Formats: sequence, structure tokens, C-alpha cells
Amino acid sequence: MFRFSLSRRALLYPVALTIGLAILPLSPAAQEAPEGGRLVVAADSEPRDLNPAVVASNGVFFISSKVIEPLAEASYEGEDGLEPRLATSWEGSEDGLSFTVNLREGVTWHDGEPFTSADVAFSALEVWKPLQNLGRIVFSSLEDVETPDEHTAIFRFSEPTPPQMIMKAMPAVTAVLPRHIYEGKDIATNPTNTQLVGTGPFKFAEYRPGEYYRLVKNENYWSEGEPQLDEIIFRVLPDRSAAASALEAGEIHLAAFSQVPLVDLERIGQVPGLEVITEGYEALTYQLVVEINHRNEALADRRVRRAIAHAIDKDFVVDTIFLGYAAAATGPVPKNAPEFYNPDVPVYDFDVEKANALLDEAGYPRGDDGTRFSLRLLPAPFFAETRQFGDYLRQALAEVGIRVELINNDTPAHIKAVYTDHDFDITVSPPVFRDDPAISTTILVRSGIPNGVPFSNQGGYENPELDALIDEAATTVDTAERVALYNEFQRLVVEELPLINVAEWSFTSVASEKVLNVGNNPRWVVSNWADTALEP
Repeated sequence: MFRFSLSRRALLYPVALTIGLAILPLSPAAQEAPEGGRLVVAADSEPRDLNPAVVASNGVFFISSKVIEPLAEASYEGEDGLEPRLATSWEGSEDGLSFTVNLREGVTWHDGEPFTSADVAFSALEVWKPLQNLGRIVFSSLEDVETPDEHTAIFRFSEPTPPQMIMKAMPAVTAVLPRHIYEGKDIATNPTNTQLVGTGPFKFAEYRPGEYYRLVKNENYWSEGEPQLDEIIFRVLPDRSAAASALEAGEIHLAAFSQVPLVDLERIGQVPGLEVITEGYEALTYQLVVEINHRNEALADRRVRRAIAHAIDKDFVVDTIFLGYAAAATGPVPKNAPEFYNPDVPVYDFDVEKANALLDEAGYPRGDDGTRFSLRLLPAPFFAETRQFGDYLRQALAEVGIRVELINNDTPAHIKAVYTDHDFDITVSPPVFRDDPAISTTILVRSGIPNGVPFSNQGGYENPELDALIDEAATTVDTAERVALYNEFQRLVVEELPLINVAEWSFTSVASEKVLNVGNNPRWVVSNWADTALEP
């Protein structure tokens, strides 16, 4: 059964979804939860590094968020769209130069050591700012973190840093690490990155490659009466059809991130005892993006990039690849972020004739075999949709005389090739919009990002005007002024096309009706599941 009537194009935008706005809850009130039980969940990938303070990505959060906690979590009803976790309250100064966080008392790490403000200061200064893919943007001007006592952390910035941005970033960016385990050691190679130690409701117990991750109940969790479950098993099932079969056979209780193929949703929604759930993703808008290596002489020409944009039939992509469970993108900010979204940007309609004309104008005529030049395309392996779009893009570009060599890698090889070695011409990626352009979007086009930072501008694009705009918005405290700057940011990105936004989409979960309290916050799939329970 469906949690509520599921319309395809409406799936992405059921209500006003931006966390910072007033939102009505999409899910029912928390259900009375029995204690105990083992929840078995499908996992379609195996992150090698589970440290969310370094790699802020949903593939990592899916498992690690139950073990390692942020300062605050997204909420449908909480003040500022947030619900306290390790922080109990927070306040930014009017000048944007300080941000004070009051921390929860009585919290211990899984090894029994006390959690204090020193852990927050260490995480911010030694991990989030210098190492994390998203934190290095949010905390770029972080100068110091003062700890006047064990339960107060005062962030000091060298330049104004909008409190609005920090609050929106807290769920994704502020996973706190234990200082006593990481300090003085190489953070990137610390074995705790794969044997997590946190403060969360579950402890990391075991990982068997190709089989499962196992988490067990933290008996000393700070929230009384939680967690409800005894265990969570993330069973590795990279084949999405296998996940659907396992659900129907009762072998697993939950498949998230649309691991059940979209084509099967209507059928599986009619299976007794199963329900299709669309809540729990509202703060995780995925974007289908063509990233471009500007070191390639042809792709460095804006006319060529515009030709590629005109060669893509976005409506076909939405209807055929996403079966209507998506929307065509207009630019780097999705429509379901109304606080920032700017519809007044250039439009590249599907127009093969115009694409051919632009390529001719750029000096790339067709050869005797009809080919103008060749490109290497690396589709991200994370989702079936990104791989399917790679197949489509190869065919679409062939229509305008661009031969495409399709290179499919596993996740580690893909990330290394694109974000470290720059061994690609174009790639299909699924970045996530996290409620504010500064958190996860501007990094896709800002120049000067160090090599090896996942989901960032590794295509070598440089535009001083765009960089200056990004930097100004990141230090503008006034909300209206920030919005105006990001409106101009969107216009310039779509005009210059350092990358091409194709579609934006959300996900579904399929769960046994025995699973209680599913989808009850906008990042539920990557939150701590402390109140999730299982009926006997």
C-alpha cells in the first residue's frame, strides 16, 4: 500500500519542502513503539570509508548516522527546521562573526569517554574545515572554536558567516568525532573510519564485505528509552531487483533510496504487508548533472557546452529514465527550494538543429564518418538512473556528431578517476542540494578546490566573476541580499554552463508495515533511527 497517493511528477514537490520554512509534517505522529527486534535493511553499496565528518555523502550517512551524531537534525516541526541532537540550542551573532552552541550534558562516547566541547572544537578545526567536502566551504573562514566550559562551543569567524547557512548545514556537516581517538593521528587512515565510535543510538559491531554491516543497541544512549531496536543489519544487495524480491519474501524489512526499481513501485505497493513511502527525503533533492572537464579544448568552448545542452531532451529523460518520478531542471538550484530558486535563467530547449549549428560555428565539422570529435563519458555508478542516463547521453550526442566512449567503473574507481585523476571528459553525477547553495552546490563550480575532494569542481572550470559572487554570498549575513546574490549565481551558471543540470528527483522507500516511525523527518533515511521500531 502507499503511505499516500503517489503521483509521479508530484512526488518531488508534495509540499513546500525547504527546511527553513514552516512545514506541515508529512508523516503521522510517532507511533507507540515496542522495544527490541532486528531491522534488516537493503544496502546497494559498500562505502569503504564510513567517516561522515570527512565524506559528507548520503551513501556514508545511511549507515554512519546511526552511530555518529551531528549537532542538530532536520525536522518538520522544530524551530529553524532543526531538532537538537548533540547541541541543545544555538545562536548566531548579528555580525556573523560568532556562532554559539550549547551542548547536551551527560553524553558519553561508545567507549565510555565523556563527550565535551573539546570534541566539537577538534572536529570543526581539524576535520570539517580542512578535510570535509562540504565543511571546507561552510567553515572556510572559521578561525577558532572557544570552549569556555565542557558544554559550550563558540565558533569564531574571520569574516561574516551567515547563521542561516550554518543552521541549514548542521545536519549534514557537523558529525562530531571523538577527539581522544583521532587527535595526533592521521585522520584519513585512522582505523576508526571503518570501525566507528560515536555517541549515537547504535554501536558499530561488524562488517563482512559483500554481505552486511551490523549495528547493535547502545544501552547507554543519552535519550531515555531509545533506541527501540536491538540491532540493524544493512544487507548488501547491489541488484535492485534482488531488493524487491527480498522484501516480498520477508527477508528484509526496508529498502530505501528507491532501491526497488521505479517500474515495480505500483505492483509492490499492492503486496499485502508492504507500503511505498515517499516521506523522509525532502531535504535531499538529488540533481542529475553532466559534469565537464574543461581541460578538454573542445569542452572549454562555451558553444560546445551549449550544443550538448541543446542535444539533451530533458522531457524524454524525465518520462523514460525516471518514469515521471522527477522534474526537468532549469539550473543549479532546484524548484523545491523556493527561498533561493530563480526561474529567470537562460533556457536550452531540445533542438538538434541548433546543437549542430553551434558545433559548426565552434569549428568542429563532421568528418567523413559523421563524427566531429570523441569524448570519454563516466556515468556515476551510484544509481541505475545515472547509468541509464549515460547510455541515453551517448546516443543523444551521436545524433550531433559527438562519439562517446562509455566507461563504467565501480564507486571507488569512479571517484578516483573523476575527482582525483581528472581522467574523464564528461561524467554523469548526482549531487544533492542540501537546502542552501553554499552547502553543497557552489562547490561544484568554485575554482581552486583541492584535488581529491568528492562531489566538487574537479573539471578545472575557472571564472573569477563567479568565484567572487560565491565568496560574497558566503559572507553576506542579510538574508535578502544573499538571495539576490544566489539569483545572480544561478543566472551566470546557466549562461556559462560549467556543468549542465538535467533533472532533479527524490526517492521512495518500501517497508514492511511492521516497521514503525518511518520517514518522520526530512532526512529520515540518513538520520539516527532512534525511535524506529519493529512490531513482533
